[in-house]
Amino acid sequence: MSYTFAVIGSGMQGTAGGYFLARWGKAKKLIMADISLDRAQSAASLINRVLGSTIAEARKVDASQELELVRLMKDADGVFSATSYELNLGITKAAITARTCLVDLGGNTDVVLAQMKLHEHALEANVSIIPDCGLAPGLGNTLGALGISELDECVSVQIRCGGLPQNPKPPLNYKLVFSVKGLTNEYFGKANLLRNGEITTVDTFSEVEELEFDAPVGKCEAFVTLGGTSTAPWTFKNTVKNYDYKTVRYPGHYEKMKCILDLGLLDTRPIEIESSDGGKKVEIAPRDVFHAVAPSKLSFPEDQDLVVLRATCVGKKDGKAVNLVYDLMDFHDKVTGFSAMERCTSYPAALVLVHAVSNRAKKGVTPLETAIDNKSYVRELVATGLRIQEKRS
Repeated sequence: MSYTFAVIGSGMQGTAGGYFLARWGKAKKLIMADISLDRAQSAASLINRVLGSTIAEARKVDASQELELVRLMKDADGVFSATSYELNLGITKAAITARTCLVDLGGNTDVVLAQMKLHEHALEANVSIIPDCGLAPGLGNTLGALGISELDECVSVQIRCGGLPQNPKPPLNYKLVFSVKGLTNEYFGKANLLRNGEITTVDTFSEVEELEFDAPVGKCEAFVTLGGTSTAPWTFKNTVKNYDYKTVRYPGHYEKMKCILDLGLLDTRPIEIESSDGGKKVEIAPRDVFHAVAPSKLSFPEDQDLVVLRATCVGKKDGKAVNLVYDLMDFHDKVTGFSAMERCTSYPAALVLVHAVSNRAKKGVTPLETAIDNKSYVRELVATGLRIQEKRS
C-alpha cells in the first residue's frame, strides 16, 4: 500500500522529513507545505532532485488557520508537523477534523499535555496523533522506553543529547543547527524530571556534569534543559525511580551561556529602552534582541555538524545488576546534504508517521514512548542509516 504525506513547515527539519517519507515511507505523493510558497517549492525541488523523481509538490498554507489546514490534510493519509511548537495544538485539532494521522517535533511539554486532552476526540476519529517525535524529545525517550522493556527491573534512565559542530568555534563553541527560538525555549524555564518516584520540576541550566563520548567528540558537559523528557515522567512514574534529560555541549559553553541567562538577556518580559541619541522610547523583550542578533554569529554555514545521543538504563536482568546503554553518533551527510541534526530529528519522527499510517501505532493522542513497538521501530530506523549501538555491562 502507498500513502500521501503532507509536511507542514518546509524548513530544515521539514525538508529532511519529507525526503525520508518519499524514500522510505512508501509514498505515492508528498506535499511540502509552508506559509512561504517559495520555501515550499525549494524544499520540493530539493527532494525531487536528490531522489531523481517528481514525487514532491509545493503548496502554500498558513498553519495558524484551521480551515486551511483541514483542506490540506484531507488530501493526506499522514501529516508531519515541522513548524513551531506553538501551532501544534491547532494542527492537532485540524488533524482530528480531517481524520488524518499526525506526528510533530514538539519541544514544549505544556503544549503536548494540552494535545493529550484531545485523546478521546482522536479516538472517535480513529487516527493516531503522536507529539514530540524528534530527537530530544523523541528518539531519546524511545530508547529509554526500549531499555526499560529490556530489563526485568529499571531503577533509572538518563538521556543525554546534543547537536554539536564538528569543529567548535567561539563565541559559544556551538553551531546553530535548528531554530534559535527552539534553542532558547530549551534553555529557559523549568524541566520535568522523575526523582525518587516523584515528578519534580528543576531549573534549567542546573546540575552541570562532565561526560565523554568516543572520538572525535571526546569530553563534553551536560546540563538540565527544557522539554527533553516530554511525557516520560508521567508514563514511567510507577515503573522507574529516576528519569532525567540533559543537553550535551562542548566544555565552556555552559559557563558562557549561563552568564547570558543570569544577565537577563533571554528574558521574555518587554523592557522600556531609549535610543542612544535620546530619542523615542520603545518596549522590547531581551530575548527578541538575542533572536535577532545571535543567529548570524552562530550559524557557520560552511561548517558541518554532528549529533550525540546516549540513553543509559540502570536496573536488573535475570537477577543481575545491568547498565544498558544506547549510543548514537551521526554526522552531516555529504550525499543528501542534510545535517546530522536534520537527519536525527526528522528521520525518527517520519518513521513514527509511517508506523501510524500503516496501523502500527495506537489510536488517539498517545505518548511516543507507548505509541509504537519500540524494538521493531529502532531496528527499522537503524536500517535507514542512523547507527545505534547497544552496550550492556
